[in-house]
Amino acid sequence: MPAVSLRLRPLDSKALARWPIPDHGADADKEARGHVLVVAGSEEVPGAALLAAVAALRAGAGKLTVAAPRNVALGLALAIPEARVIPLDQSRSGALQARAVARLAPLVDRVSAVVLGPGMLDERRSIAFVRALLPLFASSTVVLDAVAMSIVREGSFVQPVILTPHAGEMAHLTGLSKERVCVDPHKVAAEAARRWNACVALKGAETFIAMPSGETWRFTGGSSGLATSGSGDILAGLIGGLSARGMAPPAASGWGVVLHARAGASLARRHGALGYLARELAGEFPALLHAAGTRRQRGSAPAREH
Repeated sequence: MPAVSLRLRPLDSKALARWPIPDHGADADKEARGHVLVVAGSEEVPGAALLAAVAALRAGAGKLTVAAPRNVALGLALAIPEARVIPLDQSRSGALQARAVARLAPLVDRVSAVVLGPGMLDERRSIAFVRALLPLFASSTVVLDAVAMSIVREGSFVQPVILTPHAGEMAHLTGLSKERVCVDPHKVAAEAARRWNACVALKGAETFIAMPSGETWRFTGGSSGLATSGSGDILAGLIGGLSARGMAPPAASGWGVVLHARAGASLARRHGALGYLARELAGEFPALLHAAGTRRQRGSAPAREH
């Protein structure tokens, strides 16, 4: 990887103050709060699409469309009555077929952000689908998660992209060992962001958000309870929802990581440090967003993250 000039800052109240949460006004309609498209799920992991989609709405996005494999689309439509659900053709392995991207073409001028990858399996066929979809939504911020991130092996991005790997996924994407990633996650995230021309949120006990410019932020306010099945799907959907509302990649990623952690802390206070469910995180977001906005209006910064 090429060397980059690293500029590390804490992801704290000062950093968050640079990225105000959008205030759409009391008279804003759902169009003003953005339209998010979630392309996710598989027959084995249909719940990932559900988690990401609900998180995007809980982040305040005004409209939601979910595109999922045909065999699970009806179940998702019943589970998320707020969403438009588009069934997409799938291969025998259950992966979305690249030609199915054509079903999404009518949304190009409507969608503000795309969340792509949670719960998708069959890496090889999924990459073909991602390859076909990215140029179609070149004007939208795209949040890549899970196997969809493997498209980075084909080169850097020419559109706004956010990647959300954990250490194991980063090792897979870069060819480094997981141990090497964990030794210096700051440097690995920064160099990956530069190489891929993307915003990279490298998740872990410490989370590093890196931009191609070399700017990076470190967040240390997470907790062990967040390391649970589905938690990453929730984070991807949350970042997508904030992106749809108009936040730039570092802002959407920064606030997403912080709100995700605060939601975990809130649940831990009520239920204990371990054992709360990923699906419960999204229900915390509206109150946390309201509290953050209220503090900003009063001229006081959010409490410092540790």
